[in-house]
Amino acid sequence: MTENNGFQQHVAKVYREHRGERIVPFEYQGKRYWLKQVEHLAGAMRLLKQNSTAALHKEIGILNTLSHLGAPVPAVVDYGDGYMVVEDVGNTINHLLDHTSQALWQPILNDVSVALAKLHSMQLAHGRPALRDISWQAGEVKFIDFEANQQHKSVVSQQVRDVLVFIHSLYRYIGPNNRMINQAIACYRLAGGEAIWQKAKQFLASWQWLYYFARPFRDFGGKDLKPVYWVLWHFRQAPLALA
Repeated sequence: MTENNGFQQHVAKVYREHRGERIVPFEYQGKRYWLKQVEHLAGAMRLLKQNSTAALHKEIGILNTLSHLGAPVPAVVDYGDGYMVVEDVGNTINHLLDHTSQALWQPILNDVSVALAKLHSMQLAHGRPALRDISWQAGEVKFIDFEANQQHKSVVSQQVRDVLVFIHSLYRYIGPNNRMINQAIACYRLAGGEAIWQKAKQFLASWQWLYYFARPFRDFGGKDLKPVYWVLWHFRQAPLALA
């Protein structure tokens, strides 16, 4: 039996034992993988969400295309009727922030920022690079759950959105730790993201009136509302040029 056949038989066994479970982790020869199955919808959800089989096939196609282009995404190592298997790429950033000493946060966030800049330098965009959609393992960053519904917009528009979502997510998960966030975003700018950061600043210029409206909510708003003030604050105070 070849190694590939052995792996596929193991996947088939996991699939049989966990049929219907959306996402299942498993190990094979010391490596960790994730089995992702077609989402089985019931009732009204069938009408509200797109065809789950088509969605899975679309995700497989997107990941394979991005991997072929050299983008930092999890490798699809197997797929079949109603499932796919991807390599494990470590914990998501929001999970790491909850389970790692704060002294280690800065290098992790710097790595993520540089990886986002490199993704953008490839003329690609994620669509929603929140910290829950980015993983880190031993210095290697991978992006997961690419957002496909932004593809009708220009790449630059998508990348500007990436920057805004990313900064919003930083403030959402670590609060107004401005020094840490400013350093991470400086890494993005210095790694090739300066032009997109400047375009994001230009885009927000017409929205800066929200700065004073959002200010009362900077400490007491919800998890998604509080960061709005700090995103606006970031672009108001960050230097126009980095040394």
